[in-house]
Amino acid sequence: MSINEKVPVTILTGFLGSGKTTLLNRILSEEHGKRIAVIENEYGEVGIDQGLVINADEEVFEMSNGCICCTVRGDLIRVLGNLMKRRDKFDYVLVETTGLADPGPVAQTFFMDEEISSEFTLDGIVTLVDAAHIDQQLGRSDESSEQVAFADVLVLNKTDLVSDDALDNLESRLRDMNRMTRIIRAEKAEVPIETVLNLSAFDLDQILKRRPTFLEPEYPFEWSGVYELEPGKYELKLEEGPDPEMSLVAVANQGFSEEELKEGAEASVRLYAEKAKNLEPGNTIPYDEHVSLKLQNKGSKSFILNIEKESKVGLFTQHTAEEFNMKVLKIDSQDNVKEIPFKTERNWVAEHEHDDEVGSIAIERFGDVDPEKLNTWMGRLLSEKGVDIFRTKGFISYSGNPRRIVFQGVHMLFTAQPDKEWGNEPRRNQLVFIGRNLNEKEMQEGFDKCLI
Repeated sequence: MSINEKVPVTILTGFLGSGKTTLLNRILSEEHGKRIAVIENEYGEVGIDQGLVINADEEVFEMSNGCICCTVRGDLIRVLGNLMKRRDKFDYVLVETTGLADPGPVAQTFFMDEEISSEFTLDGIVTLVDAAHIDQQLGRSDESSEQVAFADVLVLNKTDLVSDDALDNLESRLRDMNRMTRIIRAEKAEVPIETVLNLSAFDLDQILKRRPTFLEPEYPFEWSGVYELEPGKYELKLEEGPDPEMSLVAVANQGFSEEELKEGAEASVRLYAEKAKNLEPGNTIPYDEHVSLKLQNKGSKSFILNIEKESKVGLFTQHTAEEFNMKVLKIDSQDNVKEIPFKTERNWVAEHEHDDEVGSIAIERFGDVDPEKLNTWMGRLLSEKGVDIFRTKGFISYSGNPRRIVFQGVHMLFTAQPDKEWGNEPRRNQLVFIGRNLNEKEMQEGFDKCLI
């Protein structure tokens, strides 16, 4: 591939435990002549998947934390921008998304951002489907339906766990959801590489016919207001609201027109992808920086805005101004206070809703575990909570075993197998559970009883 050609990108998606990491490892270990850069998106505080991806020549870039549908675009733009500085090192990109992700915002990135669309082309979306569990997942999760609807290729995986009749019925159901897709049946994600790479399959016109709102972006903020401010000191005052903190980006020189608001929004998407700086009441709000306003204490809270010269200032806020009765107040030298109304406002409320019941729990402990105690605890946990535990994965240090143990599970199915030797690495345990209505304290206490 010449350096001037666009780099093809495959998005690898699928519900939790469907076999994405297995397929990714298969792709990386095959002789296909490609130099692949891998971008992974983790859900939760502890990045596990990078440790589960085999050591290959390819580089793995990891994005983590945040609501995937809200922050992924800014994260992805940042990572792809860094990749382009090493353009001579790769000729293909694989983006593996978290199993809780709607692939729409990821795919949008390759059409909406001029810088990205000039360098990369979306080759296709490959969705893995867990044949043994997809029925209950489709009934309980909008994301798994989205993943099926967007797929150019559906890999119907784990077919060895399901009868032929059940597979035929499932395939028929999936075709009803997405008539354009190609369906491939597989065990342990064994598929010919040419069925998932170099597809030239993503057809924007077809996607727009199926979902006309596809190119309407989703943002990690709900509201923006633009204020015309004279030089001086201002207070941003907030009452108690639905959240003990609120993210915000203050944009200097923000215009009023729809076009200028969209430009400001796209700039803010990138800023929201950066780690937020915590601000306590009384602190000054910086411009063009992602901040988190701390609002834990009761009563109203004020933050400072300093304006050195006449300026139009845009506030892009995580929640609407109305929810916190947010006001901009001018303070003069006599401490007189005057409210300054915004000149224009815009709501950016995303069409998706967060499933607040779904979350991740991470447990990290140094030392060794007693295998018998762990098996007893895990067996009891999965028998009682298995339906609500979508995914378990991580590393365990068994007492007396020189190798670390890799475990993975989906609902009540669970496997553990020896991996590389610990060597000089400190022995520790890293576990991630993703599911609905999980009791973190109870699970941590249960695991701690398994430690020696």
